[in-house]
Amino acid sequence: MKNLRIAGVSLLALSLLSACVMTQPGTAQQGPGKVKNLILMIGDGMGPQQVGLLEEYARRAPHSRYQGSATAISTFASAGITGFSLHGPYDALVVDSACSATQLATGLPSRSEMIGLDAEGNPAKTLLERAKAMGKSTGLVSDTRMTHATPAAFIAHQAHRSMENEIAEQMVMSNQADVLMSGGVGYFLPADAAQRHDPILQRIRNAGISTKSKRDDNKHLLQEAENLGYQFAFNRDELISNSPNKLIGLFASSAMQDGITYHGRDANINEPSLRDMTVKALEILSRDPNGFFLMIEGGQIDWAGHNNDAGMMLHEMLKFDEAIQAVYDWVRYRNDTLVVITADHETGGFGFSYSRKDVAPPSTLPGSAFEDKAFYPNFNFGDLSVLDKLYAQKKNFYGIWREAHGSNDFPTVESLMQAVNANTEFPINEADAKRVLEREANEYQIDGHKTLSGDAFPKVYDFKEFYVYGDDVHQNLIGRVQGKYQNIVWSTGTHTHTPVPVIAWGPMRAASQFRGINTHVELGSRMAALLEGTTK
Repeated sequence: MKNLRIAGVSLLALSLLSACVMTQPGTAQQGPGKVKNLILMIGDGMGPQQVGLLEEYARRAPHSRYQGSATAISTFASAGITGFSLHGPYDALVVDSACSATQLATGLPSRSEMIGLDAEGNPAKTLLERAKAMGKSTGLVSDTRMTHATPAAFIAHQAHRSMENEIAEQMVMSNQADVLMSGGVGYFLPADAAQRHDPILQRIRNAGISTKSKRDDNKHLLQEAENLGYQFAFNRDELISNSPNKLIGLFASSAMQDGITYHGRDANINEPSLRDMTVKALEILSRDPNGFFLMIEGGQIDWAGHNNDAGMMLHEMLKFDEAIQAVYDWVRYRNDTLVVITADHETGGFGFSYSRKDVAPPSTLPGSAFEDKAFYPNFNFGDLSVLDKLYAQKKNFYGIWREAHGSNDFPTVESLMQAVNANTEFPINEADAKRVLEREANEYQIDGHKTLSGDAFPKVYDFKEFYVYGDDVHQNLIGRVQGKYQNIVWSTGTHTHTPVPVIAWGPMRAASQFRGINTHVELGSRMAALLEGTTK
């Protein structure tokens, strides 16, 4: 990304601009530089490639939803400061979400899969905790689950991201953010919740959410939260119609619905969108005269990348962009709020690419250079119709795989072809289906490992070492075989070190500190200093 509008501004011009107190809609704010409110938006798994997918669709898909309008992320980029950030852990090349979010949250180096800890394993003060200490309101919003790695890193301190029961307890009993909204209600319920019938559990059941607990103890964290003054929302109607000062909104037993389901959903499905949650969080937190800190995560971009599911990834980017638009609508006339949009890492090694399959035949062009010759590119550079076809996907790969195996333990070639071809615009043939279902001996078997313990493993023909999630890799293979029809390549089922975009919008003196190539540790440290007013 280029640094737009302000790239060549001199230091003198910047100082003059920062003295101006007028705020124009759609431009970086030229206020006095103080940050009352900090909004951090994290697209989990959102590298430059994922932003590129959104922009290609928005600007060039024949039937784009945007119809000539700009995406919210490009609006912020055009009006603010853009740059990149490196996100590697303290002692390794490639980061996971827990470590990356921890580095953003604390401004300190951390190690793989830690939550809110420095590189030595000590609890480190987070942006949320700093904001609370200043008397500001705080909030966390995610479309995954509340105890997942990214939101957890801003409010908890645990040795490993898998300690979600402990994370849930710490969220309620220790740091107590004013607004918590996501999925994952099961981590807040006592082990015997299915046999209980208290009012909170009945409300959850009435919202159509399972009360099956994820805990192994009888701690009823929502009852504890109610005693601490929290009110609850368990569906969209409850969220929209109520606006308490302290809110826990939990809208699914575990993960919230994916972008494909959301964009194609029946109007009777009463789960709020990421945008709905963002709007409500801003409404509640902005009442505080001291200001607020809010982290908003578009978390399932990452899940789509892990599955090599380009259709889902497009819908997740669209869902995240809706939330970004809600933030833009709220901040556009303000001069006291810093917005930082970034990612924890890139997932999947995604990209459009040209190929030797389906090279187009010669065609004619009206230009003078082609009066006596045909237009005949050497390769297939990808038709723009691919963008609309990706949007038309009806289920993500999780849903397609479930449909393919039905009540059986494993899909057949025929059932897989039927499920894929009924739900995507890129039909696979018998040879493709056989490749998706193929298995081989697991040469990297580790006894007792969460995903690598099996004797057999899905057969991946290249970069096999980078597909690690056990039998779920069959879903990656759907994306891999469809790639030749989509002009899409994937290099991994995990994360890459690719520098991620950074977009900063707000008072110029604050936003300008995020230009160039930085690290997540530096971003976290600068956000903390700006929030606390200690930056020079």
